[in-house]
Order: sequence, then structure tokens, then C-alpha cells
Amino acid sequence: MSNLLTTDPIALQAFMSETIFATADAVEAFSGQSESVSSPLNPQQVTAHQESVEEFIYQGSKAKGILFILRYPAYPYFSPEAEEAFVKTIGALKLTVADVAVVNLANAHNPNDFKRIMSFFTPKKIILLGVEPLSLKLPEIAHNSYMHGRIATVFNTYSFEEMFADMVKKKAFWTEFKSLIQQQS
Repeated sequence: MSNLLTTDPIALQAFMSETIFATADAVEAFSGQSESVSSPLNPQQVTAHQESVEEFIYQGSKAKGILFILRYPAYPYFSPEAEEAFVKTIGALKLTVADVAVVNLANAHNPNDFKRIMSFFTPKKIILLGVEPLSLKLPEIAHNSYMHGRIATVFNTYSFEEMFADMVKKKAFWTEFKSLIQQQS
């Protein structure tokens, strides 16, 4: 029987429930052995923030105050098709994956608590991609509509998979999303 090896954070999270600490020597030795894995985000690979002190595992940056919240149980962030659409969509508004924060609430590590999300990310613009506002204990927000709060604006929309299947949803999303991103904070 051979050993099974993985570096997939979702798989590792499913198999392990304890925090593991390693010395710098062990990390260097391991990284020297590991193979590089390509992903659709290469060559502009964005690393996920998974430090033990962080409350959330997310991709990108909190600096611009734009947060995408999604729930994809089968993927770390997006399905491959949705990731491609996401990169093209934000790229059309002169943003990159490194400019925005993306958090997948299907990741068991990430709290499904809107107050903690607000405290950690301090966003000004929040985009719910297929996440029901009620699941975050927010008031009901119609699809492709906004809820303006004191600190942030929440934009509720469909998942990319839903938009792939319906051109009307896709067009409505683009019109409102473009307006939200171009607004001055």
C-alpha cells in the first residue's frame, strides 16, 4: 500500500482537525520536494490566506474593500468555468483577483456570521454570489438589488452557474455590478 499525498487545502481540511505547526527547515525541505501545481489563475497566481492567526481562509486582498462571498462546496473558491467568468468580469472593470477578497462560506473554517465577516474584512462593497442573504441573518434582498448599510453596500446576485444558464440574469447582473464597482466609496 502506498502513501496518499495531497496539498489541496480542502482535502487536508477534511482529513485533519488539528492545527499543525512546522519549523522553517521542515517547510523548506517539503517545498523542495513538492511538485508545482498549475491552476487557471497562473501566471498571476494568488495565494490563499491560511495563516493560523487568520479567522478566514480567503483569496485576494482586503485593501480595496471589495468582498465577494460565495458558497461552492465542491471547490476551494469557484468552479473552473465560474473562475474564468469571474476573472473576465472583474478584469472588465480594471480589477484583478489580487484586488478583491473572495471568501467561500462552504469552507468549514470560514464562519457563516455576517458580523465576523464585517469585522475581519471591513468591506465597503459586498457581492453575494448565489448566497442567500437570510443565511447570513441579513434581511431579504432581491436578486440584483442592493442593501445600503452604514458601513457597506451589499449586492445580492446569482451564482455564475445561474447566470450561465440565463442571459437575462447575466445582463441584469452586469448592469448593476458595474454600477456598484464604479461608485465612489
